[in-house]
Amino acid sequence: MTTIHHLNCGTLLVPSYPTVVCHCLLLQDGDQLALIDTGIGLKDVRNLVERLGQSLIDQAGFQFHESDTAVRRIEADGLSPRDVRHVVLTHGDPDHAGGLADFPRAIVHTSREEHAQIDGSQGRYVPTQFSHRPSWKAYGRSTRRWFGLEARPVDVGFTSEVLLIPLFGHTLGHCGVAIQQENRWLLHVGDAYYLRAELTTDDHPVSVIAAQRADDDAQRRASLEHLRRLVRDHRDEVNMIGYHDLSELPSQYPLPLRR
Repeated sequence: MTTIHHLNCGTLLVPSYPTVVCHCLLLQDGDQLALIDTGIGLKDVRNLVERLGQSLIDQAGFQFHESDTAVRRIEADGLSPRDVRHVVLTHGDPDHAGGLADFPRAIVHTSREEHAQIDGSQGRYVPTQFSHRPSWKAYGRSTRRWFGLEARPVDVGFTSEVLLIPLFGHTLGHCGVAIQQENRWLLHVGDAYYLRAELTTDDHPVSVIAAQRADDDAQRRASLEHLRRLVRDHRDEVNMIGYHDLSELPSQYPLPLRR
């Protein structure tokens, strides 16, 4: 069975909102590794204004610590970043794709819809994060179903199956990633919710930001309803985590301090 490591690969501090993290997953299968999203990268940390721009840094509340990059987290776990052969990208926002350039040999897997948006330089993405010309593998529509949702099998060749689960709305090609763990699944929902509280309430303050940041808010809300159904009807079969909720990160990561 593929081993799953939880990594915090970035911190965002936005005034009046909870501290949020960049909760990536590292899949370990034999001597091969795969990342689910990449967080903030080494190039972002070392050339932050030139790479991201001061306006985006201020708006998103990015904190830049080299120890929080995926490369350094993997090394801290006693593994080699050179063994990362695959990156499965939920979507191309800068806090998810910043570390791609740190893994230039990896195949980057994403939905065909998301790849089209990134390739078209759609305004929300940061072109410098893709300037190293990643090796892409994009996945189109599938007839496969997973708990009532479309599922697109990802070709990583691991012992545990990995699926892209379309959860469109935040971006037009946004997907969750489901990883099989014996008779259960772990679903990383990306930014289909920012905070887990959104699974139980429509009027959480963060929902305002979620609606503002959505490329298609109607689709975003439909995707959130799918997640609520999974929690309600399949909690014994599916564990669920998001990208930003600090409470879902394992306890070895201390609460980042606000400035």
